[in-house]
Amino acid sequence: MSKTKFLFLIPVAIAVAGITLYFTYGRSSARSTQVMGWIRDPSSRPELMMSASTKCGDAPFIFPTDGLIGFIWDDSFRPGHRHAGIDIFSGTEVGVTPILAAYPGYLTREADWISTVIIRVPEDPFEPSRQIWVYYTHMADPQGNSFISSEFPAGTKEVFVKVGTVLGYQGNYSGDPGNPVGVHLHISVVQDDGFGKFKNELDIENTYDPSLYFGLPLNANVNPDTIPVCE
Repeated sequence: MSKTKFLFLIPVAIAVAGITLYFTYGRSSARSTQVMGWIRDPSSRPELMMSASTKCGDAPFIFPTDGLIGFIWDDSFRPGHRHAGIDIFSGTEVGVTPILAAYPGYLTREADWISTVIIRVPEDPFEPSRQIWVYYTHMADPQGNSFISSEFPAGTKEVFVKVGTVLGYQGNYSGDPGNPVGVHLHISVVQDDGFGKFKNELDIENTYDPSLYFGLPLNANVNPDTIPVCE
């Protein structure tokens, strides 16, 4: 082996070792191990797959896409990170798996949003006096080719959508063409700022535990090790 190749392999080996250690010993490691196995072979665990439009019990939201729930609210799949929503992995190529509106509301797509839309729900089904927002993202390929439905062009403001409306398709856009994420939908329930705007979704303190909305155990503090499915 040449010295150049050897030096190249060192950081790769360190990165792989770090990921392995984190998934093995970190929080939610049992769930992460299952997710990694499924990613290698999406046909291996059909019992873990959820179907779009499924409603779990009497929960108000429908399931928004086909796939496996890989990471849930307050998961920590990398050190120092608290996951603010849920990630649903389709096991398909980009631009194939539809994403549906989980609940009716008023859709906005900011002018610079390539892979994201957010839907304003004027009355939270659990607290009608408060407004919430439902955030959907990763609907583009690594180069930023958007898979958001053409009826919602950039700059769309306050367009009413019914539950089940096709919003776009799962992608793997991360903002860095050289480092795409896995093909999935990230969805979260975001707080209103009290002035009719949504808070920053990246901060978990600005989001709500989505468990009741979907009728699934989606809080990692309560469900540290299993992949949620409808019973």
